Amino acid sequence: MRLKLLLGDQLNHAHSWFTHPQDDQVFVMMEVRQETDYVLHHAQKIIAIFAAMRDFARRLRDAGHRVHYLSIDDTNNRQSLPDNLDYLLAHYKATEFHWQAPDEWRLDRQLADYAAALSIPAWMDDTEHFYTARDEAARIFEGRNSWLMEHFYRRMRSKHGILMSETGKPAGGQWNFDHDNREAWKGLPWEPSDWRGRHDHSALWDTIQASGAKSFGEPNAQNFAWPLNHEEALQQLDNFVEQALPHFGRFQDAMSVKAWRLFHSLLSFAMNVKLLSPRTVVERVEAAWRDGAVPVASAEGYIRQILGWREYVRGVYWHRMPGYDKLNAFGHNTPLPWWFWDGKTRMRCVAAAVGQSLEHAHTHHINRLMVIGNFALLAGLSPQELHRWYLGIYIDAFEWVELPNTLGMSQFADGGLLATKPYVSSAAYIDRMSDYCKGCHYDKKARLGERACPYNALYWDFFDRNRDTLENNQRLGMVYQQLRRMDDGALAALRERAADLRAGVAEL
Repeated sequence: MRLKLLLGDQLNHAHSWFTHPQDDQVFVMMEVRQETDYVLHHAQKIIAIFAAMRDFARRLRDAGHRVHYLSIDDTNNRQSLPDNLDYLLAHYKATEFHWQAPDEWRLDRQLADYAAALSIPAWMDDTEHFYTARDEAARIFEGRNSWLMEHFYRRMRSKHGILMSETGKPAGGQWNFDHDNREAWKGLPWEPSDWRGRHDHSALWDTIQASGAKSFGEPNAQNFAWPLNHEEALQQLDNFVEQALPHFGRFQDAMSVKAWRLFHSLLSFAMNVKLLSPRTVVERVEAAWRDGAVPVASAEGYIRQILGWREYVRGVYWHRMPGYDKLNAFGHNTPLPWWFWDGKTRMRCVAAAVGQSLEHAHTHHINRLMVIGNFALLAGLSPQELHRWYLGIYIDAFEWVELPNTLGMSQFADGGLLATKPYVSSAAYIDRMSDYCKGCHYDKKARLGERACPYNALYWDFFDRNRDTLENNQRLGMVYQQLRRMDDGALAALRERAADLRAGVAEL
């Protein structure tokens, strides 16, 4: 008997494992406290993964496959992968053990060690999901001092023939339309209606709570909007392409208290648990452009996130682990204030971004990077604590994609291995890209005083404190020119204001 393990983010219906039902193999799936508890997770994340796993198991059974499913409340559930595997291998008198390559280093190491100690043959198979192998990015950048995502992205476009002309030129005459995709949203065009289906997962939520698994955020179990299966994810993709993708490019960086989704696809959860193939998404978006339904800037901007950034950060993750999660280039160690768990801060932009995250287990990339992450870096919050918060709160957060985004892109904690500069700003950027500053307790234009926006003094103080590390960065030349023009008194006042803000971060 062959025992084949499926993890909760390995719900790929098209995997070659499922080609034909076989009596001499059994698929095992398990809901375990090991996975609910390694960080504090958003309630919707636990519900969504368990609900999708249960639906996947049911569909496997309907297709004639043998499935052993350990629910969180099963009396035989030992609540850890190794202990459950010991029980199941003995129960089925298994002669072989198979598993698919985990996407997280933690699980990859655990299962490799477990398999190595077995007395029966064991094999790890590919998940058949990504465009690239784990080490492909490292091979592309071999011998290079910097890993520029744009170089990787162009290689992927050329290799896979995505958005390319017959002569090998990029569609629209350029590789990247990022400069065309930075408009603020003023209310028009209208945000499309929420196209996602709804489910009642109240019974599942009651089971999760009864198990003792801890969580935070709004469960919304009675009106649950995240997809259960491939068909729902595919319908969500179609609706996004038809209703939102035409405007996605222009407004992908826009933020608003009036529209938390705007024109974003909300497909990252479905892709990251493998309900939806990235190839399916990229091909559908490219087809919409070729049919004239969406502008090239929208298609390119969206495809860059998947074929470029998503595959790139996975390559960074596997090249830098283990140890990447411990990096802290600036030595920041201030604990996260409690308003990360309730959203109750007078900074309207942070309250909106954290509030969206708590309510929906999601907020889009600019809120994550340029509001929450921006403040965390300027205020000197612990990148390790922030990493665990991001990993827990976002429904699409799995360490392979979240960790490089948080420690590398957002917090510059790797010292520039991933990003070419720290992504920070004063209030001016947030005001330009959002409506957050309107009606805020703090004054977006003021640098000093109790009502001055915290971002302003923190911004200048951050660069002042880190001159030795950052002053020679070519992308920051203008910042340091401005700092050098400040008189000593003005700079001293900014330092004092920033020190007070950092000391009283919980009261902001």
